[in-house]
Amino acid sequence: MEFLVRTENLLPVDTPAATRDELKAGERARAVELREAGILKRLWRVPGRNATVGLYEAEDPAALHDALASLPMFPWMDVTVEALATHPQER
Repeated sequence: MEFLVRTENLLPVDTPAATRDELKAGERARAVELREAGILKRLWRVPGRNATVGLYEAEDPAALHDALASLPMFPWMDVTVEALATHPQER
């Protein structure tokens, strides 16, 4: 199944720089792992916001949740997920 995932980072602005740097590095490393596993297909930044839009592929919604929850920033993310279905014109 494919999913369109929108995330916004809500990490408090007073988070120490060292903690921010550690979380960013962890996010990058985990994103590489999710790409290598074929779960994270595409990722875009949203200009002007601390947000992303991603195309993910997972066996089911529970597997997607597990993948998203494995991200170091997950506790500070606002996440919106849309399951995608193939349009008849794409067949």
